[in-house]
Parts: sequence; C-alpha cells; structure tokens
Amino acid sequence: MSIKQFQVTFDCAEPERVARFWCEVLGYVVPSPPEGFATWADYDNSLPPEQRGASFSCSDPTGVGPRLYFQRVPESKVVKNRVHLCVRAGTGLVGDERLATLQAECDRLIALGAAHERTLYADEENESCIVMRDVEGNEFCLD
Repeated sequence: MSIKQFQVTFDCAEPERVARFWCEVLGYVVPSPPEGFATWADYDNSLPPEQRGASFSCSDPTGVGPRLYFQRVPESKVVKNRVHLCVRAGTGLVGDERLATLQAECDRLIALGAAHERTLYADEENESCIVMRDVEGNEFCLD
C-alpha cells in the first residue's frame, strides 16, 4: 500500500499566527471548531492553561493539498530548514514574465509579514526563484 495523503508539520512559537499566515499565502482555510464550540478561541479557552495555543491547523479547501499542522515548541529556530515549501507562483512562466510574477507575489507576502531573503536569477540551467522567510523565519521559495 502506498500513502496518498500527508500532512506538513511546522514547529513554531505561535501556531495560530503562523497558520493564518500560510492560509493567506496558499488560500487555505481554518477548519470549523470542534462540535460544541462556536469559535476556536472558545475551544482553546476550554483547555488547561498549558495546552492553550499549543497547536493550530489549516487545509486546502479543495482537498487536494496537504493539511498543514502547527505545533508550539519551546526552542526557537536556529539553523536552515532541512525541508521547505516551494510556492509555485511562476509555473510555466519564463524570463522577465516569470520574474515579474514572482516579484508581485513576493510583495504580497511581505505585506503579510514574510521577509525577502534573496532572489536567484535565471541561468543556463534554472529559472528564477525567490527565497523568503515566513513570519517566524522558516525558509520557503517562490518558484
């Protein structure tokens, strides 16, 4: 049997903040709160104090993309990610058109709290891409 679905898990300091950032980046949505709770805040307030704000998730409303799960950890990010997301903003585009599309998406994400790390320009082998950081410093690429 082969696995067809998977979840991407982020270790972070503020799970809801990071989840809501990625909702905006990817067009993902926050699922409905558990039955019996009007809001996630209501649910969170029902938990013991040490568990409040400990996790959050979001998902692709089409059901195609993986669920993203964010869990609070005590340590902060220290080194480069070993795994990162590539946001496919320029698929099928080349040259100046691709770079302009990536830059427009970069500008949109900076307004959401992301940071521009560096732009890698096209060469003989690769098209341009932009390396960025999310609201907690996790690297990701616009390609």
